[in-house]
Amino acid sequence: MPTLTLAPACASDYRLRAEKRLPRFLFDYLDGGAYAELTLRRNVADLEAIELRQRILRDVSALTTEKSFLGNTLTMPLALSPVGLSGMMARRGEASAAKVAGEFGIPYCLSTLSICSVEEVAAATQGPLWFQLYMIRDRGSVADLIARAKAAGASALVLTVDLPVVGTRYRDVRNTMSGGGGAWARLRRGLLSYMMHPGWSMDVGLRGGPHILANVAPYVPDAATPADFSAWANASLDPSVSWKDIEWIKAQWGGPLIIKGILDREDALEAVNCGADGIVVSNHGGRQLDGVASSIRALPPIAEAVSGKTLILMDGGIRSGQDILKALSSGADLAMMGRPWVYALAGGGEKGLAHLLAAMKGELTVSMALTGITQVTEAAPGLLSPTD
Repeated sequence: MPTLTLAPACASDYRLRAEKRLPRFLFDYLDGGAYAELTLRRNVADLEAIELRQRILRDVSALTTEKSFLGNTLTMPLALSPVGLSGMMARRGEASAAKVAGEFGIPYCLSTLSICSVEEVAAATQGPLWFQLYMIRDRGSVADLIARAKAAGASALVLTVDLPVVGTRYRDVRNTMSGGGGAWARLRRGLLSYMMHPGWSMDVGLRGGPHILANVAPYVPDAATPADFSAWANASLDPSVSWKDIEWIKAQWGGPLIIKGILDREDALEAVNCGADGIVVSNHGGRQLDGVASSIRALPPIAEAVSGKTLILMDGGIRSGQDILKALSSGADLAMMGRPWVYALAGGGEKGLAHLLAAMKGELTVSMALTGITQVTEAAPGLLSPTD
């Protein structure tokens, strides 16, 4: 079991540091999933269960992890997934993460429900910036969000489609992050938790403001706290969204559109029919419908159906460079990673995130060399041991 006295080496080490630094309700919001968290655990466990085939005596002296994707040459086939409220986990967290990702040479995808605005984040990075969009009932606000993302220089729009309603996350219920609980529960979640985490309280709580959801603030009257914005978001998500809305979104955006939240082969084919430039095989990090398949299990049949027809990304359970290689070998063109980048930023700041990305690139490099490939485009099912 890694301890906090040792230098961090991997994502799990940064998770421990984030747990120590963050107020409990924020860590649980970041770390938790829906209901019994079965799908959350499957995302990681099913990736761990995949075996790579070690191959020997192959010339791997000229090896590169670079990948061309949407017009950019990336240092490795990974993008940072959108994580709501990540600006509460580290001071101006979204802007910091985008800065580090840009310097490292991979895309950063900004959540609609972020503390930092798309304008602030765009100013912080020279790398590829993607904008994640939730469909809300007010189409005028949606159009304005898209226009702001376009004006800020976002190069891809990532439409999340697996949130017609908000999943129930028991950790958030227990610590009243999702509301209720009475005055004592709110005091325990707030002031007392802040007192027990003085490092976070000084750096993020006092110096990291304002703590509003800046992307949606213009559309939320009279909101002043994260709880106000959360209540607005829960009431404003549009459960009537359907495939027919994709054409309107594409017309508003005019650039590459990636649809995130696909777990079913038929939905993947429908996304292709609607003209999606890419899809993300994802179960929202196990935060929506618990009990569904892990992303890595859903990936191969989807890849079989739509590979070559649209770009395929996978999100959910990525914790290492080896996981990236397993995702590519299972049919993905690019992997996306959510929680671990926030763990690293919360537990180690910008240096922590840069270190984690470098460590993952190293893991990917070693794994490629020991499976006998020199280009990430060579990743294929043959790199994986056959399953019974």
